[in-house]
Amino acid sequence: MTGLSAFNAFTRGLKEQEQIMPVLFIGHGSPMNGIEDNLFSQRWKKMAQEIPQPAAVLVVSAHWMSKGTRITAMDFPKTIHDFGGFPKELFDVQYNAPGDPLLAKETAALFTTTKVELDHDWGLDHGTWTVVRHMYPDAHIPVLQLSIDYTKDPQYHYDLAKELYQLRKKGVLIIGSGNMVHNLRMVAWDKMDEPGFGFDWALQMNEQFKNLISSGDHQSLIHYESLGKPALLAIPTVEHYLPLLYSLGVKEKNEPVRFFNDQAVAGSLTMTSVKIG
Repeated sequence: MTGLSAFNAFTRGLKEQEQIMPVLFIGHGSPMNGIEDNLFSQRWKKMAQEIPQPAAVLVVSAHWMSKGTRITAMDFPKTIHDFGGFPKELFDVQYNAPGDPLLAKETAALFTTTKVELDHDWGLDHGTWTVVRHMYPDAHIPVLQLSIDYTKDPQYHYDLAKELYQLRKKGVLIIGSGNMVHNLRMVAWDKMDEPGFGFDWALQMNEQFKNLISSGDHQSLIHYESLGKPALLAIPTVEHYLPLLYSLGVKEKNEPVRFFNDQAVAGSLTMTSVKIG
């Protein structure tokens, strides 16, 4: 499908709005943030009050890696409890937001560089519902997920994200959900209750990532491995980092960025989040 025909297909659904929607990257951290009333979840709730109410939410979550790109296309996506060892209260959560099969089809049609498959099996994993249930607790706004193709490199994902830009004009809130610094193998479990504790390399990379985001140096963020050993410690695997590139990929050149929840957790994780626009 050509870019023009994809655009024409999309215009049959949501209407273009006067105000372009902002974009978020959310450091989602532990699944427990989904049920806890803490500084992180309170800020997610406040953020929803600060931005326009979206027509729909599209989340790129670190927890849906697939071969090829897929988008949820069911009427009511299930709540996925993709974790273990947590309290029953967390497993009992059901976030019953609707999906939007038509929007899924129209979004898939926006992509010209790859074929996006409509998915009826996945749902909303904890990278999505633990955040969105705080933002929109009434579950009245359609929520979709876009998967991350694990066979592709960071440049591919950044470029692919640009094809989602049209959604922002239609009132869709795009959220990348992961963590900038995410090294579970180096977590200091004895420091879990010490707010803001971070290893030197984690704090260093968090600041460097923020500086690169603020300056618009996306190429250095895409080629993070060139930033040295601290970057490789911060990103031992890419799944929690790639959602940041999706959020940056739909940013307009001169749009402002603002950081929130800018805090380290357990030494080797950061919850730092970004609002674009």
